[in-house]
Amino acid sequence: MRVLALLDGTLADPDAPQLRVDDLGVHRGDGIFETILVVEGRPRELGPHLDRLERSARLMDMTIPPREDWQRLVAAAVDAWPWKDDREMALKIVCTRGVEGTDVPTAWGLGTSIEEQTKRKRADGVSVVTLERGIAPELMERAPWLLLSAKTLSYAVNMAAMREARRRDADEVVFVASDGTVLEGPTSNVVLAQGNSLLTTPPSTGILRGTTQGALFRAAENAGWNTRVERFGVDDMLAADGVWLASSVRLVTQVRSIDGAEVKADPALHETLGALYESNYS
Repeated sequence: MRVLALLDGTLADPDAPQLRVDDLGVHRGDGIFETILVVEGRPRELGPHLDRLERSARLMDMTIPPREDWQRLVAAAVDAWPWKDDREMALKIVCTRGVEGTDVPTAWGLGTSIEEQTKRKRADGVSVVTLERGIAPELMERAPWLLLSAKTLSYAVNMAAMREARRRDADEVVFVASDGTVLEGPTSNVVLAQGNSLLTTPPSTGILRGTTQGALFRAAENAGWNTRVERFGVDDMLAADGVWLASSVRLVTQVRSIDGAEVKADPALHETLGALYESNYS
């Protein structure tokens, strides 16, 4: 199932051509996006997603449509989805710089069903390999033009990393910096548990600010957990009480092995973290 929504709140045929071949999003990956999970008609973390879209636009020196246009687009996609048949939708909202020389951005939202493979990862957990990202953890401050913390359409490196994971018989990737500290996954944030604390890596290392990770930490703090944003290494993941990848569509996915080494995967702790995340929306 797919639904294509436009900024004016109208729907379009997702099987018909919609994008000009000279759009800069096609030629250069010159654009930004967000993927929003919608469950039973309720978009999750819509405000933080739109905040992050606007932040990515600022980093890219892009002018994007106002927030109310995106909200109208989201509402149109949600209203058009057959909720009686499918309780979840992944809604990807996209904005490119448009056709070169026009200064008119191209924007749309595409809603799709959640893939069965994604649902299996949620239920079964994942194996992970660590791959070098080739950057220093403080590089974002020295070289903001690299757009390290922007969610751009330039995903060739991320997809190459996922292909490498499959070559190594793994499901997912965790990038590490040049000094060995943990960064993020190609499409996820890393969360680990140490006692009554949850840790994730800081945005100052150039990682994307996590909406799902943020929702989990918000609920955990309300439930009395300690949350910390700090640098840690692969050894810390291997020694943790549990490791998860947090993303909008895969939610809080348990990691079962890292570079072939098993990590702690307590089902009760995993259930607790899942319940904490879901408590934001009950």
